[in-house]
Amino acid sequence: MAKNICLLVCTMIVFLYSSCESSKKNNDETSFSKNAVLLKTDNDFAALSAAKGLRQAYLENIDSNGVLLRPNALPIVGADAVDYIIGLKDTGYRMLWKPSNAVVAVSGDLGYTYGVYEIKSSVVDTTLYGTYVSIWKKQNDGKWKFVLQSNNEGIGNGE
Repeated sequence: MAKNICLLVCTMIVFLYSSCESSKKNNDETSFSKNAVLLKTDNDFAALSAAKGLRQAYLENIDSNGVLLRPNALPIVGADAVDYIIGLKDTGYRMLWKPSNAVVAVSGDLGYTYGVYEIKSSVVDTTLYGTYVSIWKKQNDGKWKFVLQSNNEGIGNGE
């Protein structure tokens, strides 16, 4: 009887341990998958900017309550941020960026991306480089929109 109880307890411990490891592995894979989706979202955002311009890309990707942080300015919030974007004159330059990483919260509804950007003038032979961070919120339809975006200029040649 004691051997049967011992065998039962050992079996339960092995089962619980293996299910915890399996759950951890599944959570890690799910986390990786969520991060990959958000990274693709930011890459698609950058590709849209290259193809159709910064204004169009921002308008399609900003949350209705989005916040823009710009140098020497107070935060630009919500409808004011949308108006700011509509007023952008993006014909004399192209802004390109490459996200370095994406991280999604365990809850799956918020995440952030960051990377390096370059602004190339079409008027003069000048390229400016900097870093950026975007905080994203998952919408009710499952798409991601950024809720906060900030740039930091001045990293030399971008390497």
